[in-house]
Amino acid sequence: MIFNSSKYNADWGTQPLSALGKFQRGKSRHRPRNDPKLFANGSYPLVQTGEVKAANLYIRSHEANYNEFGLSQSAIWPENTLCITIAANIAETALLGYPMCFPDSVVGFNANPEESSELFMHYVFTYIRKAIQNSASGSIQDNINIEYLTGLRFKVPVKDYQDKIVAVLSVLDQKIELNNRINAELEAMAKTLYDYWFVQFDFPDDSPQGQGKPYKTSGGKMVYNPTLKREIPEGWSDKTLSEIANITMGQSPEGSSYNDEGVGTIFYQGSTDFGWLFPTTRQYTTAPSRMAKKGDILLSVRAPVGDMNIANTDCCIGRGLAALNSKTGSDGFLFYVMKYFKQIFDRRNSEGTTFGSITKNDLHSLTLAYPTSDLLKKYDEIVTNYNKMIFERSLENRELIALRDWLLPMLMNGQVTVE
Repeated sequence: MIFNSSKYNADWGTQPLSALGKFQRGKSRHRPRNDPKLFANGSYPLVQTGEVKAANLYIRSHEANYNEFGLSQSAIWPENTLCITIAANIAETALLGYPMCFPDSVVGFNANPEESSELFMHYVFTYIRKAIQNSASGSIQDNINIEYLTGLRFKVPVKDYQDKIVAVLSVLDQKIELNNRINAELEAMAKTLYDYWFVQFDFPDDSPQGQGKPYKTSGGKMVYNPTLKREIPEGWSDKTLSEIANITMGQSPEGSSYNDEGVGTIFYQGSTDFGWLFPTTRQYTTAPSRMAKKGDILLSVRAPVGDMNIANTDCCIGRGLAALNSKTGSDGFLFYVMKYFKQIFDRRNSEGTTFGSITKNDLHSLTLAYPTSDLLKKYDEIVTNYNKMIFERSLENRELIALRDWLLPMLMNGQVTVE
């Protein structure tokens, strides 16, 4: 099968993708793959399939690090290596932003510079991803192998023309990536402010005695709270999550009601649907059950517990999700409250506590130190501005992604030419 054959590219040569460079499967020989001995005091970056999928163009962050023992059973691939997932998230691609290791569920591609480039191959796989996923769907584990990849055939233009295609598409992806990085910085600023004010209790003390200095560090009065079993600032209270948030637990509709043709209501099952800021639409349902409203926080209640997104439209949510919105309109504060709880969930997992899901009762009864109304208002005013900038860039990205995805197939089959 030749994926991009058309009347517009009849003069392009047909080649197996292996003719354009070298494919090598990642290495992770040790079992189990999550053995702590591989990671203790590690410093060698390890990228996983989920991080490949989450990246737009380049992988610029990672969670795990191999130590010397971990590295000995793996290998480091150079910057700009194209990562192609062959298990779990099939045929997702992104380029390494710096040297990293990756497991055998990822294949690396390094182009022959006279024949092609890693960026061009990224767009090739973006173009044929759906066809590859459809061909793998229904297999025992929904995966592919390196022999499958190297045997794929494609009509390939000459290198100079490949570079012109890449120039058109990559300028859009670079703008998308820049917006994502700015948004990540804005979110990090809001989170840092939350930690500083509501975890460390060093919010600006506007009392005559405080004169705007950090409250706790400057000797602000702290009072022991028996519910939280710790000291909190004077005038604060303890509240459960259900006291400050409306919470809707997801419930999946009947299986026969699902479709991916756009019929009915958008349906999100879990964090696997999450994209950047807004979820990625994959399924619809004609028999919706539990609903989330536009702007609600979507919270993963199954592993990975605590992952979050924002609903960009009214939608149906399955058992893997809960929807939350603030009872007081302080959605910015609520978002970072849940970010704080996510840190607690992650710590439980890192300590070896099995934490595969959170129940309705557990979610409702989560407790927190609740600030005074004037401080809450001040935080929301700041975060609202951050969120507005994040929202605007996210909407721009949706338009850029739509333009890129519209151009991609026409460039790859020669229907649109580049001068």
